[in-house]
Amino acid sequence: MKARIRITLKNGVLDPQGKAIQNALGSLGFAGVEEVRQGKYIEVDLSETDEARARAEVERMCRELLANLVIENYSYELTA
Repeated sequence: MKARIRITLKNGVLDPQGKAIQNALGSLGFAGVEEVRQGKYIEVDLSETDEARARAEVERMCRELLANLVIENYSYELTA
């Protein structure tokens, strides 16, 4: 199975990288960009074939390592 994991900052958490991207886009002439939020995308190939166990593994990965739960949210999808 493959897990596609998206990690984003929680609402209200300052995003200096997003602000830098927004400013750079403005410098390049992209008008109308009101806000940019930057995040992480991670793909993990799993040998697990049972969906419930794969979900449990991905949840544990996100909670213990991949996401900082104080300031970040995560979501994921599994595909065979």
